[in-house]
Amino acid sequence: MSKPTVLCAVDISNEHRDVHVLKQAARMAEMEGAQLDVITIVPDFGMSVVGSYFSADHHEKALSEAKNHLEEITTEALGAEANDHVRHIVGTGNAYEEILKVAEADGASLIVIGAHKPDFKDYLLGPNAARVVRHSSCSVYVVR
Repeated sequence: MSKPTVLCAVDISNEHRDVHVLKQAARMAEMEGAQLDVITIVPDFGMSVVGSYFSADHHEKALSEAKNHLEEITTEALGAEANDHVRHIVGTGNAYEEILKVAEADGASLIVIGAHKPDFKDYLLGPNAARVVRHSSCSVYVVR
């Protein structure tokens, strides 16, 4: 039987906002004896009109920078030793779709995600957290 996985989704655009989310995910993974995976998502500009304004290697640079940033945030939140045992994942595309896809592929038993200040129309949860909760096939823990 393989080790369970806890998938923690963070937004690296404001690194300090999700430190408490990472800490909570690490506590939950430790309680369950689970592997902690931390994911962030980079938008996919692809072949759209917007994408044509970027250099050909823009996406690869964005992925590399996002992974470095993700590792820095995780080290800040959990410490270097704990960070060495974390799997860092950078997805591309729509945030909630990528989170759900990785959770399914990893066989995650739990997704931990932050609920950021919502707009009035998304009063209880932000739009990505709400969609993850609604469509996930595993449990989702929302950190306020």
